[in-house]
Amino acid sequence: MHLGLRLFFGFLVITGLAAFFVMRVFVAEVKPSVREVMEDILVDTANLLAEDAAADLSAMPAGGDLRGSRFAQVVQAYAGRPVDAQIWGLDKRRLDLRIYVTDAKGRVVLDAGAEQPGSAGSGADRALGQDYSRWRDVALTLRGDYGARATREVQTDERSSVMYVAAPVRARDGGLLGVLTVAKAQSTVAPFVDRAERKIVTAGAWLLGLSLLIGVAVTLWAVHSVRRLRRYAQQAGEDAAPGMPTVLPPALPGELGELARAMGVMRQRLDGRAQREQFVRALTHELKGPLSAIRGAAELLEDPSLNQADRARFNAQVGEQAERLRELVDRLLELSKLESAAEPPRREPVVLAALTERVLADHAAALQQRGLAVQWARRDDAVAVDGDPAQLSLALSNLLANAIDFAPAGSVLELSIDASEHQLRWALRDHGPGVPDYALPHLGERFYATARPGSARKGSGLGLAIVRQVAALHGGVLAIAPASPGLQVELTLPATKS
Repeated sequence: MHLGLRLFFGFLVITGLAAFFVMRVFVAEVKPSVREVMEDILVDTANLLAEDAAADLSAMPAGGDLRGSRFAQVVQAYAGRPVDAQIWGLDKRRLDLRIYVTDAKGRVVLDAGAEQPGSAGSGADRALGQDYSRWRDVALTLRGDYGARATREVQTDERSSVMYVAAPVRARDGGLLGVLTVAKAQSTVAPFVDRAERKIVTAGAWLLGLSLLIGVAVTLWAVHSVRRLRRYAQQAGEDAAPGMPTVLPPALPGELGELARAMGVMRQRLDGRAQREQFVRALTHELKGPLSAIRGAAELLEDPSLNQADRARFNAQVGEQAERLRELVDRLLELSKLESAAEPPRREPVVLAALTERVLADHAAALQQRGLAVQWARRDDAVAVDGDPAQLSLALSNLLANAIDFAPAGSVLELSIDASEHQLRWALRDHGPGVPDYALPHLGERFYATARPGSARKGSGLGLAIVRQVAALHGGVLAIAPASPGLQVELTLPATKS
């Protein structure tokens, strides 16, 4: 299973269980809370009515009842009152309180008010004369305690439960005259309970849906971040193309960001190690040729029977290979210095056309020896480059030397300098054999070179590597493209008006 699905399902299970248990707690608390509020209201009502009934109960003869008394008339008038109330969107169209009064022995002397749904009997005075002294509400109140009970009219139906709350009826001297009980069916508040439960379930469903959306967003973010780290880690084993900028670790917050930076450090170490190993292998290969030639020539020179002509030839070979080694070491040192620099050592306006003329003068002997002519296709003497003259001269010298090596004798080298608003393009084309297509992407890599025309010997490849590094330090690029015939190199640099 993918990481994203694992994270999402884990989030879904945790959120779902949390929402389920929270909603269960809320729903389970709704009914008890409503009953508690209802009981609190019934306590106030019972005590208020007990005060009103005290005078009539005190004047009632022994063995009599409260029928026809002022209090009985008030309760009956209450039961007959029409009502139409809107309570937070719910209609109340009937009064729900049942009121009964017992004397000091628990005998019912008045039973009036609204008929409770599902209760046995009907109309007023249905319990008149009955002994209620054993009912908890009456018995506890007669004993001086708080009296209340909840009784189901239908034993198997919880919604048929009726709550009874009693209050003592006392004479002026504090003596106990009887008990007044107020009853209210819980079914009368069931619509309020149901509505509260529906609201809780609806709100819980919205909360769960919102949590899932957040979970999806968090999962997508986490998976995206991990994939960015994975791509970056995969790049650690890939060789970057020459001149390409180092790929930076992805910018991520928190621990993922720390992991990315740690992977960046690890990658730098791996890249440095791989580059060193590649450099050592390539350098060893480059050194083997001249050293083997020098060693072979030295062994032959030890032969006393060697004639003078061969001795001179082998001496020249030793000098040639020693010069090759010196050139290789010098270029390596120059390239190492360029690679360790973050920017050119100095910057000043350099007119590239004038600099090119000086470089051509330095190579005049080599050009004359091979019979090469230099032809300007385009030339802009008004554009300068903000850079280091020595480094730019080194780059142009390497490009020109490379073209001299590959150009056919007696051919023409084409030079051009043109500029746009912000860039200067220096181009050099020879009419030599060019290079195979497969070799083009590798030109500019250290120790990668193709054979010179008419010779099996290859260069070190360091010349183009130096040019590419100089271009990078000056904010430019080196481009190499095939021409028909020959090869064209273009050095593009930021331009400034001279």
